[in-house]
Amino acid sequence: MDPSNLKKQSEPEEPRFLDFPHLPDNTTLHGKPRLNKFSSTLTKDHDFPGAQAMLYAAGVPNRDAMKNSPHVGVASVWWEGNPCNMHLLDLGRTVKNAVEKQDMLAWQYNTIGVSDAITMGGEGMRFSLQSREIIADSIETVTCAQHHDACITLPGCDKNMPGCVMAMARHNRPSLMIYGGAIAVGYSNLLRKPINISTCYEAHGAYLYNSLEQPADGGDKTKTKDEIMDDIEQHACPGAGACGGMYTANTMASAIESMGLTLPGSSSTPATSPAKMRECVKAAAALRICMERNIKPRDLLTKRSFENAMVITMALGGSTNSVVHFLAMAGTAGVPLTIDDIQRVSNKVPFIADLAPSGKYFMADLYEIGGVPSVQKLLVAAGLLDGDILTVTGKTLAQNIESFPSLPQDQVIIRPLSNPIKSSGHLQILKGNLAPGGAVAKITGKEGTKFIGKARVFDKEEKLDAALNRGEIKHGENLVLVVRYEGPKGGPGMPEQLKASAALMGAKLTNVALVTDGRYSGASHGFIVGHVVPEAAVGGPIAVVRDGDVVTISADTNELSMNVSEAEIAERMRGWRAPRKMVTRGVLAKYAHLVGDASHGAMTDLF
Repeated sequence: MDPSNLKKQSEPEEPRFLDFPHLPDNTTLHGKPRLNKFSSTLTKDHDFPGAQAMLYAAGVPNRDAMKNSPHVGVASVWWEGNPCNMHLLDLGRTVKNAVEKQDMLAWQYNTIGVSDAITMGGEGMRFSLQSREIIADSIETVTCAQHHDACITLPGCDKNMPGCVMAMARHNRPSLMIYGGAIAVGYSNLLRKPINISTCYEAHGAYLYNSLEQPADGGDKTKTKDEIMDDIEQHACPGAGACGGMYTANTMASAIESMGLTLPGSSSTPATSPAKMRECVKAAAALRICMERNIKPRDLLTKRSFENAMVITMALGGSTNSVVHFLAMAGTAGVPLTIDDIQRVSNKVPFIADLAPSGKYFMADLYEIGGVPSVQKLLVAAGLLDGDILTVTGKTLAQNIESFPSLPQDQVIIRPLSNPIKSSGHLQILKGNLAPGGAVAKITGKEGTKFIGKARVFDKEEKLDAALNRGEIKHGENLVLVVRYEGPKGGPGMPEQLKASAALMGAKLTNVALVTDGRYSGASHGFIVGHVVPEAAVGGPIAVVRDGDVVTISADTNELSMNVSEAEIAERMRGWRAPRKMVTRGVLAKYAHLVGDASHGAMTDLF
């Protein structure tokens, strides 16, 4: 073992990683930078002859390439069976070819993923958030074990993006990300309107409450609710690409682009467009710049860049999931970021985008009017977005977006800053006797800013889903549906609950709010509060909420509370017992044992 690694074992606890032997910075050969900084450990002289033999067999063409060419990992989160990811292998091949034309060796590999839309509402969703850690672990493992000098990642679905960035922060070798891109908008012939994945879940709510029907626009009204559901299911997702609204995938892609970790335009370039292929080609030259200038991920992952991520998320109406991912990315990179920072930025940034789920338009529509770079131009000009941060192009963010057009005067997707949808951000950090450690609410203002209702408690999402399927949640008095034991440890896995939230929207149950220690999908909207900390499984107050307790949710005072005294809460807690663990073996058991709370990013290596 390297002596420095042995020494670290006796040092005080702090974030630390293995030190890998490498060439000194600014090492040159024939006047040019040596870019094989880490791989040279294996390829110089004859110190590792077995490694060199394997690399020749894997495709290193000759001795000169063995001794001098840098090794670049091309990590795609590819698998079949999910439109968000099914095209990433082909994008990766384009990247590999472009890297090789830069006189570098490109090694393509992929990691795993989980489709949130496929697993939503079922036990498979418990594996979703922990897939972020597996993705990060996988890319860190391959990069470090194989002595790669640099990395290009190609994520597609929600947890893919933060997983890739966390891996970059861990190995801290020149890297950039290429977002797989958003899907095209679907169209329902029976509903006679554009649809998307969220339509499926909201239509299901209308289906359960027998209100799913064709529009009263003078057209056909003869189709049954089953025929309408068939039509929606067959046409909501027309091809490759991530879910098309400002859901979690597009939220994270927009944020990471605003942090400088992708090429400009990556987050809004459609998945199947020629422009996405051109981006894959351009990425190789950008990576070379990072390698030559020694621009590393932790150089870009700064408090200023995270501020940008939060600003673009608030402006565009992004997902609640961004909070847990930003905290995890920052925690991995050693950047001080807390839920209070989320609230601070939300207070100053107006919500201006008429994008799904709460709005009308999709990422494909935003692309047609200039995409995320044009929104960035608006925010930089207003002093809300920091245009001076460094990016993977070697230029600043402001320089990257200079050539992009300003938003057209006649466009209707992005509102003027002087006339926003909401004067402050839609994501609110709530605290109170129901969430002493914080909770995350998505309140766009369209549903008001305060909700008070009687609690109806469900131990597990499946029990709420069953009640909805039976039509037990009625119109009338205000209800706060509390779903607990779905946190990172208690779930386990902190599953998203779009099935329930969308069903309520589809059934037009506007008298209902939702509170959970689990998560909501980026496609969720309405009066929803998630990420309650402490979670029920560790004895948080949410564990002792009872049916009939009056719950207050307020974005005005950032409050999540129940009308129960501290003495009564303490009395209830004395009678509380932790539930039996759902799993004791396998990946979810490991996750439940290691994972931290949502207000610190639900990380698994904070020990």
